Amino acid sequence: PNTELRSLSDPRVFEFFDFITLDDGELPVELLASLDPSEGGELRTFKRTFVLEEGKVVYKNNSLRPDYKQSEVGTPDYSDLKLDSYISVIEIVNPMHRMWSDGRWNKLTMAHGCYWGKCTFCDISLDYIKIYEPIAAQLIVDRMEELTEKTGQNGFHFVDEAAPPALMREVALEILRRKIIVTWWTNIRFEKSFTSDLCFLLKASGCIAVSGGLEVASERLLKLIDKGVTVEQVAVVTKNFTETGIMVHAYLMYGYPTQTVQETVDSLEMVRQLFEIGILQSGFWHQFAMTAHSPVGMYPEKFGVLKETENVGAFANNDINFTDKTGIDHDQFGFGLKKSLYNFMHGICFDYELQDWFDFKIPKTKIAKDFIENALIKSDVDENNLVLKPNAKIVWVGGMPSVDHFTKSKKGNTWAMTTLTFHDKKESFDIQIEKEKGEWLIEMLEKTKVLNPKITILKTLKEDFELEFGDFELFWFSKPVARLRDFGLLIL
Repeated sequence: PNTELRSLSDPRVFEFFDFITLDDGELPVELLASLDPSEGGELRTFKRTFVLEEGKVVYKNNSLRPDYKQSEVGTPDYSDLKLDSYISVIEIVNPMHRMWSDGRWNKLTMAHGCYWGKCTFCDISLDYIKIYEPIAAQLIVDRMEELTEKTGQNGFHFVDEAAPPALMREVALEILRRKIIVTWWTNIRFEKSFTSDLCFLLKASGCIAVSGGLEVASERLLKLIDKGVTVEQVAVVTKNFTETGIMVHAYLMYGYPTQTVQETVDSLEMVRQLFEIGILQSGFWHQFAMTAHSPVGMYPEKFGVLKETENVGAFANNDINFTDKTGIDHDQFGFGLKKSLYNFMHGICFDYELQDWFDFKIPKTKIAKDFIENALIKSDVDENNLVLKPNAKIVWVGGMPSVDHFTKSKKGNTWAMTTLTFHDKKESFDIQIEKEKGEWLIEMLEKTKVLNPKITILKTLKEDFELEFGDFELFWFSKPVARLRDFGLLIL
């Protein structure tokens, strides 16, 4: 009801319900549960609640009590449900949609609302989006442990509008510090904050999948949507997730106001390349819908569309019929877009011409065949030239090595060396390093272990290293450290 029923006036719905509440439900429902039937109408207090009085729908919001903070709402209680009796359903052959319904997930949120809160197709005027309130990482993991104990299930779906990267990092660290085994996934924005190191950390903590909005793979339209990302950025982030073994699902959109046929075709080509390279595993095309509480719905003239009516429905009022001034029939693209995506998700038909997916004439794409590949190459170059941030957190998520000492000789000179042998779940590897630097490295790994609640920043390591050995950058970008970076020495 948060979106559709805000202007409710049709009394017939109250043949089925006694009350209808809006937005956060904890306090409204608590007040309803505490109603005293003997009290008169004027003494009753409600929070954002529709009621039926003398045959008319009345909106009541006379409680002075504030809503509960997210830290106060508690942990969901499933004790009265027969959780093991629910059936699993595979609705469609789509990896992400299958996760929604095949098996059961404990539902939680990391934050109320959306930290971005700007997308012009979204209901950003409503409280459930615009009031952003994150929850402390320790409390989130407390709730995860409590739900695991009570339900016997350790899988979690965080149903955030978009989980904040910094909070995801802290949740992952807290999970690893407590040594709990969980599986989790969530919705995100394709932020550049999702570096390869952060994705490595998330995977280590049990993250198996993310879903995010690419929406329209067109730079002009992404700016019009105020998405705050570029196609190149999405490519880099999806690559970072994929390379660590986290599945990526993209929400895709067509028919956005003023979108041209050329932009739809080019968007399909971008999606084709993302799947062909293998950095996107799942997706779904949604046709744009103009909703009453989004910027497009509230100010359609700014986006080149016209409302077909100003009438407000007596029951539901959300999707608004509109006319796009371009006159383009976007409906005709639906079948071809979805058919092509179905095949791309199965790893086939990348060599088909885009025209093959449609039974009407479309223009040729203007996107270079290697656009996404070049974006990834550029990002690799940029990463190699990365400037180290002094306040970056350094975390080691691997185990401590076994140590062997040996002597190396060359041209009559000898010096002490150390072999450090590391083991992870898949393999073992060695690094060889001068003995003194090896001792420093072992001490550094102890300090930066994920189990250590005290965070070490890069600046501290640099100063400590240079007191004994000199140039830190030369050491940090050396082959032995690069090997450790591949196996869990993370810059966050």
